[in-house]
Amino acid sequence: MDPRDNAVLRAIRERRSIRRFTAEPVSKEQLTAILEAGQWAPSGKNNQPWRFLVVTRDDPRMERLAACTEYARIVRSAAACICVLLDRSAMYSEMKDHQGAGACIQNMLLAVHVLGLGAVWLGQIVNDQAAALSAIGLSGADYELEAVLALGRPDQPGKSSRKPLDELLLEKL
Repeated sequence: MDPRDNAVLRAIRERRSIRRFTAEPVSKEQLTAILEAGQWAPSGKNNQPWRFLVVTRDDPRMERLAACTEYARIVRSAAACICVLLDRSAMYSEMKDHQGAGACIQNMLLAVHVLGLGAVWLGQIVNDQAAALSAIGLSGADYELEAVLALGRPDQPGKSSRKPLDELLLEKL
């Protein structure tokens, strides 16, 4: 079997960041499936320090989140935002826990894609932890915001390009 025919590898190649969404809502079942994909990410010592907060379009916290980023228009157009946080009391290694959060986020982005939805990983919003955490009613003493995933039904096609693999390899295969 050609590895490129594998559904997981195809989803990895085809997933794109989507920054515009329709007004159509996302179902609770879809949100649950996305969160479960994040739940199954690997973590050091299986500590699973990530926590999720889902903020939907009708939640007043959505506008407060939008005010915390230069990408406010993306947040405002999303059907939902998933705030991915680290629970400080569950962390054991800062570097490994951040790596685990990245794996968790990637799992969720892949789930979004295979469900026919679109999402974008908003990282700039974490630059002001105090403001972003305050916007969602959480404390920086307890949580660290890793990213916000803005998601919904795509209102644009995705596009991307990648450097040739040879440029990324330190040694030839």
